[in-house]
Amino acid sequence: MSFAPDNSVVWMEIPVRDIDRGIEFYKTVFAYDLKRDDTGPNPMAYLPTKDGGGVSGHLYPGEPAAPGAGSTIHLLVPDSLEETAERCEKAGGTVKSDPIPLPMGRFQYMLDPDGNSIGMFEAAKG
Repeated sequence: MSFAPDNSVVWMEIPVRDIDRGIEFYKTVFAYDLKRDDTGPNPMAYLPTKDGGGVSGHLYPGEPAAPGAGSTIHLLVPDSLEETAERCEKAGGTVKSDPIPLPMGRFQYMLDPDGNSIGMFEAAKG
C-alpha cells in the first residue's frame, strides 16, 4: 500500500511555557494576528491562515523539548529573512544559522524564547 495525501502535515503544536509571552513573540516576529482562546480546557493561540484554509497549528502551554532538540517547524515569513531574523532577536529569540538557499526559496533556523526550533522560510520570488 502507498499513501500520498495532498498534505502529509495536518496540524502542528508549539509548546510555550507562558502562553501570553509566546503570543507576543510570534506576533512580533511573524506579524501574525494571534489571539488567546480560552474556550477549551487549555488556553491556545491559533496560527492564522488565509481564509481559514490550509495547514496550521497553535501555541499551547506546555514544556518544550530541550533547546534545539525537538522537531523543527518551518513558518513562512511576512517579508525578508533578514527583517524577520532581526525581529526575532529583538523579541528574545536566537538566530542559529545564516540563510540557506533552496530551489523554492531560502530558510534560516532560529530558537524561540522557549527553545523551540523554528525555520523561518522565505519563498522564492516569481
